[in-house]
Amino acid sequence: MPAPLPAAPSARSMASRIKSIVSGSIGNLVEWYDWYVYSAFSLYFAPAFFPKGNLTAQLLNSAAVFAVGFLMRPLGGWLMGTYADRHGRKAALVVSVLLMCGGSLLIALTPGYDQIGVAAPVLLVLARLLQGLSVGGEYGTSATYLSEMADRQNRGFFSSFQYVTLLGGQLLALTVQLVLQKGLSEAEMYAWGWRVPFAIGAGAALVALYLRRHMEETDSFVVQQQPEPGTQVPGKLQVLLRYPLEIFTVVGLTLGGTIVFYTFTTYAQKFLVNTAGFSKADASWVSFVTLGIALVLQPLFGAVSDRVGRRPVLLFFGVGATLGTVPLMTLLGRATDVWTALALLAVAMLIMSGYTSINAVVKAELFPTTIRALGVGLPYALTVAIFGGSAEYVALQAKQWGVESWFYWYVTFCAALSLLVYWRMPDTQKSSRMDG
Repeated sequence: MPAPLPAAPSARSMASRIKSIVSGSIGNLVEWYDWYVYSAFSLYFAPAFFPKGNLTAQLLNSAAVFAVGFLMRPLGGWLMGTYADRHGRKAALVVSVLLMCGGSLLIALTPGYDQIGVAAPVLLVLARLLQGLSVGGEYGTSATYLSEMADRQNRGFFSSFQYVTLLGGQLLALTVQLVLQKGLSEAEMYAWGWRVPFAIGAGAALVALYLRRHMEETDSFVVQQQPEPGTQVPGKLQVLLRYPLEIFTVVGLTLGGTIVFYTFTTYAQKFLVNTAGFSKADASWVSFVTLGIALVLQPLFGAVSDRVGRRPVLLFFGVGATLGTVPLMTLLGRATDVWTALALLAVAMLIMSGYTSINAVVKAELFPTTIRALGVGLPYALTVAIFGGSAEYVALQAKQWGVESWFYWYVTFCAALSLLVYWRMPDTQKSSRMDG
């Protein structure tokens, strides 16, 4: 007699959903903390890993390594997405956090350029490749896990916690930075203080590993383990290629969103120092407050999408980013006090949240269970690797050439392309493949 199928997703209690989402989200927070510590502290460790030069040149080197880490994200999206679709969302999330732990520990322990020469940047690249592989797999699997754990009526709200914890990771990285800036001298920060956050990240990843080993698997995946005859083989790239429209929709969804996100979060801190002339401490404080604003906005926008649909929220982002990027960046570059900078970046966070809050659930709703983690993760990772990972480098290179405003128009153009996708696509809340 065959074993009975597990309970349908709608039968899962709200308490069970919340417990699973919290466990998955904390692991996600730790992963993104480890990822963003690199960007938050690159102002301090760039001189340790690269030959002497002016600040912009050293930041270009560290930004290039930042971009190299992104090149591994498509590979991570492919490998982890396949693994998650075949062996479970939980299993893939455990592997992901192990890779991140190894990368952070390697950066924390690697000697500087003065001690081991060219081996220092080589080891930095290796560590960043491990982290890129981890994050590449984390996004698609985490988005799938949170979306499948949520109930239909609150899917936008619950899945928004992916970016709550992603932004929380950035906030945690900045918190550690602010504490160290307060407790250590500038010389100590440059000498050894920047190593502390990477050591913290490696230790926190072990806590995340424990939590993830005790998470529940999603009902969608469990049901998939008892397929009917003729069902697609889970996680196969050939199967994913049968969904070309969905793949290109993910690319279009991501293009403008990822560039706007990295422009106004990770790059904004350097922009305030390198262009507007703020101190590192003031730039860190402004970034901290505005990221906190963005964090609060995520569940609000997610809940709105559950009431009015996904498409109107995406259109809000697309129109705002297309019309607002050039004036916001221009005014930010001319800002002379922290309150002006804070107000401008708060507006940017409001616009950005129209994308970040619901992009995960929109992508998850496009694909069937057998190919969902791979379908969400791989095209997203490819787009982020090409556009998101290079955003900071393009911005710095434009500044080096004396045409910094070109970067503002580049971001605007990419946002406009995504706006066209949002305008033409159906509302995934109404056509979701997550509801059978």
